[in-house]
Amino acid sequence: MKEHGRGLRIADHLRERLADIIRAEMRDPRVGMVSVNDVRVSRDLAYADVFVSSLGVDDAQSQRELITVLEHAAGFLRSAVARDNTLRTTPKLRFHYDELIVEGARIETLIRRAVAADEDSQRRRGDED
Repeated sequence: MKEHGRGLRIADHLRERLADIIRAEMRDPRVGMVSVNDVRVSRDLAYADVFVSSLGVDDAQSQRELITVLEHAAGFLRSAVARDNTLRTTPKLRFHYDELIVEGARIETLIRRAVAADEDSQRRRGDED
């Protein structure tokens, strides 16, 4: 149980540090407003899966390009995290585009449509009675 708590603390630290480093130190113009949404660390702390999203990215090609840029910068990012890290080793970073925000907006739209259709249906039934 302690290892699980340690993994969560390390993941949280990585999320905060990576967000700061990407925002302040990355100079690649292809990386705009990137949000580090989540980090999941492997049980042995060898790997960290980093889930990111970006405001300017709206299609699959742009998502792949962003992930490619971040993967190429993974060594730099890992070194920057390791500078202030007290761990013996810093996890290897693997980047993934997090579509949770886009998917959440899509689901919210579907819910609004369903509620509006239900209200319209109830209104029509009330007019018929």
